[in-house]
Amino acid sequence: MNASKTSHSRMRVTEVEEFLKNPPDGFSVEELSSGHRVHSDPEKSLVLIDDFNSCRREIVFLNSVGRKVKMQNLWEYTSMRKSLLSKRIYLLVSACEENFSVNDKKAANEERVAVLKQFVVSINGNDPFIKWQMEKGLDWSISSVAGESYRVDIDLTEIMENWAVKNSSVITDKLTKVQPVWRDASFTLKYYSDALFDFAHWFGFSKRTFCLRLT
Repeated sequence: MNASKTSHSRMRVTEVEEFLKNPPDGFSVEELSSGHRVHSDPEKSLVLIDDFNSCRREIVFLNSVGRKVKMQNLWEYTSMRKSLLSKRIYLLVSACEENFSVNDKKAANEERVAVLKQFVVSINGNDPFIKWQMEKGLDWSISSVAGESYRVDIDLTEIMENWAVKNSSVITDKLTKVQPVWRDASFTLKYYSDALFDFAHWFGFSKRTFCLRLT
C-alpha cells in the first residue's frame, strides 16, 4: 500500500499530490499551465472542496459544491441529504503544526499554524454506520433549531485525530512525532428560509454541530 494513502471501507485519506497523480475511480485530472482541473462524476461523488493552491499551482474541482453548502428550499435540502446518504463525500483537510516561535499577537492567526500536508479525505456516505450517524445528526439538527433558517457543521476532527495516531509518518518526515492540528476538517450546511423575522438565526441560536466517527 502506498504510504500516502490509507484505505478503509468507510474512509480513505490521500495526499493531494498522490490524488492528482493517481485519481480514484470516477475522477480524472486535467493538467494546465496554471494548475490542475479535476473532473468527477456527480452521480457517484459529492465533492465539497473549494479551489485551493498546492505547490503554487491552482487546483480546481469542477463539480464541487464547496465546503459550505447553501440551500434555500426543501427540494435543495432533500437533494443534498440524499447525496450525503448515498455517495462518497470528498473533503480537503490540512494537517498543521503550531509555531510556538511566533509571539506577535497580530500575526498569530496567520503564522501560528504551519501547514504540514494537505489531504483529500473521502467518507462513504452509503456505509450503514456513517449513514446512521448522518441521518441522526441531520434529524436532530432540524428538530432542535429555534428558527426556520439554520446552520449545521459536520465535524471530522475526531476521525482525523484517530487516523493521525497510526499514520504520523505520512504527515511529517520528522523523527519526533508531531500531533497535528487539523484545519478545515468539517463541512457546513446552511439552510436559508424566506422568513421575515428569523431572530433565532440572526442571533446565532440556530447553529448546530455533530461529529462523525468510524467506530
